[in-house]
Amino acid sequence: MPAWVLSAAYWLHMAATVAWVGGLLFQAVLLPTATRALEPQARARFFDSLSRRFHPIAWLSLAILVFTGLTQMAAHPRYAGLLVLDGRWAQAILAKHLAFGGMVLIAALQTWVLQPRLAHHMLLEATGSVSGAESIALTRQSLDRLTRVNAVLALIVLALTAVARTA
Repeated sequence: MPAWVLSAAYWLHMAATVAWVGGLLFQAVLLPTATRALEPQARARFFDSLSRRFHPIAWLSLAILVFTGLTQMAAHPRYAGLLVLDGRWAQAILAKHLAFGGMVLIAALQTWVLQPRLAHHMLLEATGSVSGAESIALTRQSLDRLTRVNAVLALIVLALTAVARTA
């Protein structure tokens, strides 16, 4: 593999990591405190707007991470094949990929289940057909909780990357 391809893969991988993990940590650590004073409906609208902007960036980052990660792994001298766990590097990479897979599942749940549910409850409440304040609050709590779990998984992925790099 040409050196420039591997360099580009490393650069894109780091940029995608910064975009995705940075966005997750921002949403998990800073925004809950900053938005706590908002009424539930306003808070839900804010996070709905934020999610609409962040999700495309997150999914693009995920695609880049998968492509560049596979490129890097295939070029790594310790890569001996799929599910060959012959050392600390391979074990760390497997654990990293499992944690990453958990992050992808959580992101899918947030994007295609909880976010549409929140938008639906907000629409019902806005039209006055039903009071969705409780449903909005519960869905928002689920989204917040999953964002925190994803942020912790992101930190675990970074830690496992450090383990693999030092193996």
